[in-house]
Amino acid sequence: MSQFIESIKVEDKKIFLLDQHQKRVNETFSYFGKAEPLDLATIFKSLEHDEDGLYKFKITYDLTGKYRTQMIPYAISEIADFQLVENNIYDYSFKFEERKELEKMKILSKAAEIIVVKNNHITDSSYSNLLFKKGKEWFTPTTYLLNGVQRQHLLKTKKIKEAEITLQTLSEYSHFQLINALNEFDDVVVYPLSKIKNLPKKSEETSI
Repeated sequence: MSQFIESIKVEDKKIFLLDQHQKRVNETFSYFGKAEPLDLATIFKSLEHDEDGLYKFKITYDLTGKYRTQMIPYAISEIADFQLVENNIYDYSFKFEERKELEKMKILSKAAEIIVVKNNHITDSSYSNLLFKKGKEWFTPTTYLLNGVQRQHLLKTKKIKEAEITLQTLSEYSHFQLINALNEFDDVVVYPLSKIKNLPKKSEETSI
Protein backbone atom coordinates (compact mmCIF):
# COMPACT_ATOMS: atom_id res chain seq x y z
CA MET A 1 0.00 0.00 0.00
CA SER A 2 1.19 3.51 -0.84
CA GLN A 3 2.75 5.56 1.91
CA PHE A 4 2.37 9.33 2.14
CA ILE A 5 4.21 11.93 4.19
CA GLU A 6 3.61 15.31 5.76
CA SER A 7 6.58 17.38 6.91
CA ILE A 8 5.40 20.14 9.22
CA LYS A 9 7.28 23.03 10.76
CA VAL A 10 7.38 23.12 14.57
CA GLU A 11 9.28 25.95 16.23
CA ASP A 12 9.40 26.64 19.97
CA LYS A 13 6.56 24.13 20.48
CA LYS A 14 4.31 25.92 17.94
CA ILE A 15 3.06 24.08 14.85
CA PHE A 16 2.77 25.98 11.55
CA LEU A 17 0.31 25.86 8.61
CA LEU A 18 -1.56 23.01 10.26
CA ASP A 19 -4.82 23.75 8.43
CA GLN A 20 -3.10 23.51 5.04
CA HIS A 21 -1.39 20.24 5.97
CA GLN A 22 -4.69 18.81 7.23
CA LYS A 23 -6.39 19.90 4.01
CA ARG A 24 -3.81 17.99 1.96
CA VAL A 25 -4.26 14.85 4.07
CA ASN A 26 -8.05 15.15 3.70
CA GLU A 27 -7.75 15.55 -0.07
CA THR A 28 -5.44 12.54 -0.31
CA PHE A 29 -7.89 10.31 1.55
CA SER A 30 -10.83 11.66 -0.46
CA TYR A 31 -9.12 11.19 -3.85
CA PHE A 32 -8.45 7.53 -3.12
CA GLY A 33 -11.99 6.97 -1.83
CA LYS A 34 -11.11 6.63 1.84
CA ALA A 35 -12.98 8.16 4.77
CA GLU A 36 -11.82 9.24 8.22
CA PRO A 37 -8.45 10.86 7.47
CA LEU A 38 -5.84 11.33 10.16
CA ASP A 39 -6.28 14.21 12.58
CA LEU A 40 -2.89 15.91 12.60
CA ALA A 41 -3.66 18.19 15.53
CA THR A 42 -4.55 15.24 17.73
CA ILE A 43 -1.40 13.36 16.70
CA PHE A 44 0.81 16.37 17.44
CA LYS A 45 -0.83 16.96 20.82
CA SER A 46 -0.28 13.32 21.79
CA LEU A 47 3.48 13.72 21.33
CA GLU A 48 3.66 16.31 24.12
CA HIS A 49 6.57 17.99 22.36
CA ASP A 50 8.08 20.51 24.77
CA GLU A 51 11.43 21.39 23.16
CA ASP A 52 12.33 24.85 21.91
CA GLY A 53 14.06 25.29 18.57
CA LEU A 54 13.17 24.39 14.98
CA TYR A 55 11.94 20.87 14.20
CA LYS A 56 10.54 18.93 11.26
CA PHE A 57 7.48 17.03 12.43
CA LYS A 58 7.30 14.17 9.93
CA ILE A 59 4.25 11.92 9.67
CA THR A 60 4.36 8.87 7.41
CA TYR A 61 0.93 7.32 6.87
CA ASP A 62 -1.16 5.03 4.69
CA LEU A 63 -4.83 5.09 3.72
CA THR A 64 -5.83 2.66 6.48
CA GLY A 65 -4.96 5.28 9.07
CA LYS A 66 -1.71 3.68 10.24
CA TYR A 67 1.08 6.19 10.80
CA ARG A 68 4.45 6.79 12.39
CA THR A 69 5.95 10.06 13.52
CA GLN A 70 9.39 11.63 13.81
CA MET A 71 10.40 14.95 15.38
CA ILE A 72 13.68 15.90 13.71
CA PRO A 73 15.84 18.93 14.57
CA TYR A 74 16.04 21.09 11.45
CA ALA A 75 18.45 23.66 10.04
CA ILE A 76 18.27 25.48 6.72
CA SER A 77 21.37 24.80 4.63
CA GLU A 78 22.79 26.56 1.58
CA ILE A 79 23.06 24.58 -1.67
CA ALA A 80 26.22 24.76 -3.76
CA ASP A 81 24.72 24.57 -7.24
CA PHE A 82 21.72 23.48 -9.31
CA GLN A 83 21.09 21.72 -12.59
CA LEU A 84 18.07 21.79 -14.88
CA VAL A 85 16.87 18.22 -15.52
CA GLU A 86 14.24 17.38 -18.10
CA ASN A 87 11.53 14.83 -17.30
CA ASN A 88 8.27 15.23 -19.21
CA ILE A 89 6.39 12.31 -17.65
CA TYR A 90 7.18 12.47 -13.94
CA ASP A 91 4.11 12.93 -11.72
CA TYR A 92 4.21 13.84 -8.02
CA SER A 93 0.73 15.27 -7.52
CA PHE A 94 0.45 13.60 -4.09
CA LYS A 95 3.09 13.68 -1.37
CA PHE A 96 4.20 10.07 -1.69
CA GLU A 97 6.96 8.75 0.53
CA GLU A 98 8.39 6.87 -2.47
CA ARG A 99 10.66 9.29 -4.34
CA LYS A 100 12.92 6.94 -6.31
CA GLU A 101 12.55 8.77 -9.62
CA LEU A 102 13.42 12.12 -8.05
CA GLU A 103 16.42 10.62 -6.30
CA LYS A 104 17.55 8.97 -9.55
CA MET A 105 17.38 12.31 -11.38
CA LYS A 106 19.38 13.92 -8.60
CA ILE A 107 22.06 11.20 -8.59
CA LEU A 108 22.48 11.40 -12.38
CA SER A 109 22.81 15.18 -12.31
CA LYS A 110 26.10 17.02 -11.95
CA ALA A 111 24.94 19.36 -9.20
CA ALA A 112 23.95 19.35 -5.55
CA GLU A 113 20.28 19.93 -6.39
CA ILE A 114 18.04 19.67 -9.44
CA ILE A 115 15.29 21.80 -10.94
CA VAL A 116 12.85 19.64 -12.90
CA VAL A 117 11.81 20.87 -16.34
CA LYS A 118 8.59 19.38 -17.66
CA ASN A 119 7.41 20.08 -21.20
CA ASN A 120 9.76 23.07 -21.40
CA HIS A 121 8.34 24.55 -18.18
CA ILE A 122 10.12 25.08 -14.86
CA THR A 123 8.50 23.12 -12.02
CA ASP A 124 10.14 22.35 -8.65
CA SER A 125 13.41 21.27 -7.09
CA SER A 126 13.61 17.74 -5.68
CA TYR A 127 12.08 18.81 -2.37
CA SER A 128 10.80 22.38 -2.70
CA ASN A 129 8.67 24.74 -4.73
CA LEU A 130 10.54 27.62 -6.36
CA LEU A 131 10.27 31.40 -6.40
CA PHE A 132 11.92 33.63 -9.00
CA LYS A 133 12.64 37.34 -8.64
CA LYS A 134 11.95 39.93 -11.32
CA GLY A 135 12.55 43.50 -10.22
CA LYS A 136 11.18 43.71 -6.69
CA GLU A 137 8.53 41.00 -7.12
CA TRP A 138 8.68 37.24 -6.61
CA PHE A 139 6.92 34.74 -8.85
CA THR A 140 6.27 31.01 -8.58
CA PRO A 141 5.80 28.84 -11.67
CA THR A 142 2.22 28.03 -12.63
CA THR A 143 3.62 24.57 -13.36
CA TYR A 144 4.67 22.52 -10.34
CA LEU A 145 5.11 18.91 -9.32
CA LEU A 146 3.38 19.41 -5.96
CA ASN A 147 1.30 22.40 -4.89
CA GLY A 148 3.05 22.83 -1.55
CA VAL A 149 1.46 24.31 1.56
CA GLN A 150 3.95 27.20 1.75
CA ARG A 151 3.33 28.01 -1.91
CA GLN A 152 -0.42 28.08 -1.33
CA HIS A 153 -0.01 30.21 1.79
CA LEU A 154 2.17 32.81 0.04
CA LEU A 155 -0.24 33.06 -2.89
CA LYS A 156 -3.22 33.38 -0.56
CA THR A 157 -1.53 36.16 1.41
CA LYS A 158 -0.49 37.85 -1.87
CA LYS A 159 3.23 37.85 -1.03
CA ILE A 160 4.02 36.22 -4.37
CA LYS A 161 2.42 35.89 -7.79
CA GLU A 162 2.15 33.08 -10.32
CA ALA A 163 3.82 33.22 -13.72
CA GLU A 164 4.44 30.87 -16.63
CA ILE A 165 8.19 30.29 -16.47
CA THR A 166 9.81 28.42 -19.32
CA LEU A 167 13.37 27.74 -20.43
CA GLN A 168 13.03 30.71 -22.78
CA THR A 169 11.83 33.16 -20.10
CA LEU A 170 14.02 31.99 -17.23
CA SER A 171 16.70 34.58 -18.02
CA GLU A 172 14.18 37.37 -17.30
CA TYR A 173 14.63 36.64 -13.58
CA SER A 174 17.63 37.62 -11.46
CA HIS A 175 17.39 35.39 -8.38
CA PHE A 176 15.51 32.39 -7.03
CA GLN A 177 14.79 30.70 -3.74
CA LEU A 178 13.38 27.42 -2.47
CA ILE A 179 10.28 27.25 -0.30
CA ASN A 180 8.57 24.43 1.52
CA ALA A 181 6.81 23.88 4.84
CA LEU A 182 10.04 24.51 6.74
CA ASN A 183 11.72 27.00 4.41
CA GLU A 184 9.66 30.16 4.56
CA PHE A 185 9.70 33.08 2.15
CA ASP A 186 11.55 35.38 4.57
CA ASP A 187 14.01 32.82 5.92
CA VAL A 188 15.42 30.96 2.95
CA VAL A 189 18.71 31.58 1.21
CA VAL A 190 18.43 33.57 -2.02
CA TYR A 191 20.45 32.40 -5.03
CA PRO A 192 21.53 34.30 -8.14
CA LEU A 193 20.31 32.66 -11.33
CA SER A 194 23.95 31.88 -12.16
CA LYS A 195 23.84 29.13 -9.51
CA ILE A 196 22.07 27.04 -12.17
CA LYS A 197 25.00 25.33 -13.96
CA ASN A 198 23.26 24.69 -17.28
CA LEU A 199 21.21 27.88 -17.47
CA PRO A 200 20.20 28.40 -21.13
CA LYS A 201 21.84 31.37 -22.83
CA LYS A 202 19.60 33.80 -24.66
CA SER A 203 21.43 33.26 -27.92
CA GLU A 204 21.45 29.49 -27.72
CA GLU A 205 18.92 26.77 -28.28
CA THR A 206 17.06 26.00 -25.07
CA SER A 207 18.20 22.43 -24.68
CA ILE A 208 19.21 20.78 -21.41
